[in-house]
Amino acid sequence: MKKELVNKAEIKLIGLSARTNNKNEMDPKTSKIGELMGCYFSQNIASQIPNRKNFGITLSVYTEYDSDEHGDYTYFLGEEVNSFEKIPTGLQTLTILAAKYQKFTTSAGKIPTVVINAWQEIWKMSPTDFGGKRAYKADFEIYDQRASDPENTILDIYIGIK
Repeated sequence: MKKELVNKAEIKLIGLSARTNNKNEMDPKTSKIGELMGCYFSQNIASQIPNRKNFGITLSVYTEYDSDEHGDYTYFLGEEVNSFEKIPTGLQTLTILAAKYQKFTTSAGKIPTVVINAWQEIWKMSPTDFGGKRAYKADFEIYDQRASDPENTILDIYIGIK
């Protein structure tokens, strides 16, 4: 994976969320992320979100960590917006504060394999690899036009660092 140290401005999102952990996500019986993604895309939630900033770009966010990658966290799937006006019933908001990130760009691959492989590589990294200690405030994946083909997806993963 390619990596680059970047600073990101505050990001406002509207979408859906679920509380989970990586242990539960490894078991299809307890996984919540796949179900939430299925709901999001089958119900075309993105089209219901007002004030969208970047049409065709969806963010997949891991936030509100209890501890680290072994603890519970909130998974949030949504669209970046300019404001939180007129939030549709059933949708939630999330603000990712401005922060420093190590941005990883994956090689092309099949969904979900490309995502799983990237995270497995990230979990093995040291603070030296990240350019700092992980912050565990908000980490996110960006699904843009490079992710339109599920057989040949490239995505960026942003890992917050202190």
